[in-house]
Amino acid sequence: MRRTRTTGVIALAATAALALAACSSDDGGGDTDADAGSETTDTMEEEEGAGGEGLTIGIKFDQPGLGFMDGDTPSGFDVDVAKYVASELGYSEDQIEWVEAPSAQRETLLSTGQVDMIFATYSITDERREQVSYAGPYFVAGQDLLVAADNTDITGPDALDGKNLCSVTGSTSAQRIKDEYSEGVNLLEQPGYAECVTALTSGQVDAVTTDDIILAGLGAQPANAGQVKVVGNTFSEERYGVGIPQESEQCEDINAALTQMIEDGSWQEYIDAATEGTGYTPNSDLNPPEFDPCDM
Repeated sequence: MRRTRTTGVIALAATAALALAACSSDDGGGDTDADAGSETTDTMEEEEGAGGEGLTIGIKFDQPGLGFMDGDTPSGFDVDVAKYVASELGYSEDQIEWVEAPSAQRETLLSTGQVDMIFATYSITDERREQVSYAGPYFVAGQDLLVAADNTDITGPDALDGKNLCSVTGSTSAQRIKDEYSEGVNLLEQPGYAECVTALTSGQVDAVTTDDIILAGLGAQPANAGQVKVVGNTFSEERYGVGIPQESEQCEDINAALTQMIEDGSWQEYIDAATEGTGYTPNSDLNPPEFDPCDM
């Protein structure tokens, strides 16, 4: 894990204060210096916490109810799960540095060491496993469609012939459309889902596609309420995992934390809070999910 800037500054300040105290001491007593050193060490250990160094976590910044950044404050289901796991690993919230993890950049962020973990509606796929590893999954969603509230033509992916569709670059949703439903579909790719919803409400596209829980959160936003609806016909299983570097040895520890989160009721509390007011109900046959082996 990488030390956060805050921890580094605290440690430097503590060291400087210790040196100044040693230089300006009137009595020069060895016992006083030893006590000061002991107090400084204790303070530094308290500041760093059980986890030692800081934790850098990638999340989405534009998915209401899942990963959303309002100023400097992150919120959502992914954020709650990330905080829980971090705590179980020995890190306090003030030791977490939150980094935006757009769909197209997640593998790069992990493989280059820019983040330690990713909690960002990160579907586990064999293709992605060639570059990164996963713990979990901790949730299973399904790909669906968001359309205008008065739309009756689009009832599922097989009704997209001749339609304009929007999804996000680097997402499994966009790739599935290309692989399985590309014939007759005009796919517009955007960097984020907010841009896709804007394209839908402005009439530029006929539908937006991504996971049902993401669409439900977007559709429930005050600016979109009453204008759009989720079709409610899922056509995939999206297993959200905790993305970690391939060389990471923390998969088992993360899974232990996720297990504790489910068993103590926190998982249900988090998903209820994330979906309140959206009309979305998780698939109880798939959730909470069983974990993949860590040696995959």
